[in-house]
Amino acid sequence: MAFTPTHGRLTVLTVATLDISLSTKTSTFSGSADVHDTTGYGLTNRTKAGGLIDGKFTASGAYDLGTVTGTPSALEGKEGVTQAITRKVAGTGTGKPQEVFSGVLSKFDVSDPVDDMVTWAAEWEVTGTVNRAAQP
Repeated sequence: MAFTPTHGRLTVLTVATLDISLSTKTSTFSGSADVHDTTGYGLTNRTKAGGLIDGKFTASGAYDLGTVTGTPSALEGKEGVTQAITRKVAGTGTGKPQEVFSGVLSKFDVSDPVDDMVTWAAEWEVTGTVNRAAQP
C-alpha cells in the first residue's frame, strides 16, 4: 500500500455548523479507553480488558473578530454546551476521511499578548460515538 501524505492546511473544521477553518491553526483528536484489571488468583502476569471509549478534541488559532461566523460566534459563552463538530483532515471531497462527533465545550481561552496576535484555544469532551465514515 502506498503512503499518501496530506498537508494540514487542507483541514476543514466546523463547530455547530460554523466553518472556523480559516481561524484555526491546529486541532487534535485524542482517543482513549478505560482499561480494567482482570487479574485473578494464581496468575503471575496481569490480565486486562478494555472498557468504555472516550475522547478529547482540542483546537486553537487566531481570534477572528472580523466576521459573524468567526470564533466568538462559535465558541464564546458556549462552555458546557454540546456542539456538533466535523473535522476533515484532507479537505472536502468524496471518499476523503472525516470525523463527525459531538463534544461538550469544556474550556475556551483567549490570549492577548501585547506583542502578538490575539489567539484562542478550546477543549471539548467527546460525547457519544465518533463517525469516521468517508465523506459521501
